[in-house]
Amino acid sequence: MLRRVAGVEEVDEGLLDLIGRRLYARDEQGAALVRAMRAGGVTGTDAERVTMAQFRKALDEGVEAVPDAPPALVRFFAMVDEVPDWVDFDLLERGAGVVRRMGRTATDVLLQLSLIGGYRYGGPPELLVATGGLSGSTAMRRLGETETWTRAVVEPGAMRRGGEGFKLTVHVRAMHALINDRFETNGRWDNDRWGLPINQADQAGTLGLFNSTLLLGARFLGWHVSAEDSLAVMHLWKYVGWLLGVNEDWLFDTEREQNVFNYHVLLAQDGQTPAGAALTAAIVDGERHLDHGRLTSLRARYAQARLLSMLRYFLGKRSLEDLRLPVALPWVVPAVIAKNLAASLLVGSSALGRSYLDRIGMEFRRNRARMLFDGARQQIGSLPL
Repeated sequence: MLRRVAGVEEVDEGLLDLIGRRLYARDEQGAALVRAMRAGGVTGTDAERVTMAQFRKALDEGVEAVPDAPPALVRFFAMVDEVPDWVDFDLLERGAGVVRRMGRTATDVLLQLSLIGGYRYGGPPELLVATGGLSGSTAMRRLGETETWTRAVVEPGAMRRGGEGFKLTVHVRAMHALINDRFETNGRWDNDRWGLPINQADQAGTLGLFNSTLLLGARFLGWHVSAEDSLAVMHLWKYVGWLLGVNEDWLFDTEREQNVFNYHVLLAQDGQTPAGAALTAAIVDGERHLDHGRLTSLRARYAQARLLSMLRYFLGKRSLEDLRLPVALPWVVPAVIAKNLAASLLVGSSALGRSYLDRIGMEFRRNRARMLFDGARQQIGSLPL
């Protein structure tokens, strides 16, 4: 399906080779920051060392607010604070608005097609299990952290320097670099088989799940996406990818370019491992235990049944069997498609309607976050030193 959507007529062997080599390439700017952090730990005082307090202050207030800022910290923030010439904030804001108006549909696609769909392949799921990321009792909280970040990214003005989306994205970049440094050297990760724990190929492939895969999945659920809106969403995530340290030659302007790349990433994937099924089971089971308020038991059972129904639609019978999930009928999908067609083509045709979709879309995301965090503070994971 993806090959046909992308219009791929023959495999680009050069691109496949580059994907393979970049499994062993890291975010070098992030790695340099981490080396300075590791040198001093949390409380180091040497002029070359970066403390966690210094990083947080630079992130919140700017590196100029850090007295005698270490050189590694200055270099890192000089890079992320410099806005590339190609960034168009008006276009970026339009893209954020498109995702906000999608509301639950965006959440459905990112969970079902992007996240759980990715568990069909080995590599990244192993790292999630190794870090305790999405397994056992932490499943829904970690999912909440991801959804908190994506919600922040699409808030109005959030990707400007002082915005929450910008700050959380840079936080995620530092977290990735710290995790990569730890697992690259602690002997618990098979670098020969999987590449580096968090590598350029996997990061670029993951970015593709948030832009063109989101748009493709939304269309399959009946959401109308215009050519202009498509370019805007792609532009938003191009800047996010740049802040995350993805190689700039793998930051794409159009869906077709991204889908061609995504197709080759799929060809390079290893087969499914037990980690994928375990992570999927944790999420599917977790849906059943969320607090939905009134009639919570009945509503939780419905939410789990709805999830399995939509997974059947997106992933197919064989993938559900491979993930050891019950094979349900896609009974909920026709109603979802009808609702999305009405929302995107009728309600979304006026400024007042778009404002309404924007509001209810963000309300859904905030309510979802409250359920996933179950009363705990809504935040992204702490930086592991």
